[in-house]
Amino acid sequence: MEIISPADHAKMEQQLKELFAQRPIISSRIADARANGDLKENADYHAAREEQGLIEAKIRELEGRLRTAQVAGDSAVPKNMVFLGATVLLRDTTTNKKQKFKLVGNPTDDDGDYIEVTSSSPLGVALMKSHVGETVRADLPKGEKRFEILEICD
Repeated sequence: MEIISPADHAKMEQQLKELFAQRPIISSRIADARANGDLKENADYHAAREEQGLIEAKIRELEGRLRTAQVAGDSAVPKNMVFLGATVLLRDTTTNKKQKFKLVGNPTDDDGDYIEVTSSSPLGVALMKSHVGETVRADLPKGEKRFEILEICD
């Protein structure tokens, strides 16, 4: 089971809606290409069919994820607690370097001023339900790291 934020859930539903809207367009392209004759050497037909297959695969993936995902509610989460969807400013206790991280259910293509961390990753597990002012320890691939949670950003 995947835990996603309400914003991630809405985004996935919007993607699904956009993919559904592409279905009639692709069907029309296939019909137009089919009308051009011999399908063996019809590049437009084969390109449209390939695109249709990719769209249908993405639809199945999104529908499956939405069907099994649990949407995390944020109404009862204290304002100083890190939870799914939160962007936090962390300070590496070894280097004193400060970085922003966003705790997500799944990585997205967002180009924010933060690094996305999944809730199932070592850092994500360490951050989940921690509080501002705490120091968390994460066993990362390059070794153990400790981070102080400086703030939860809006």
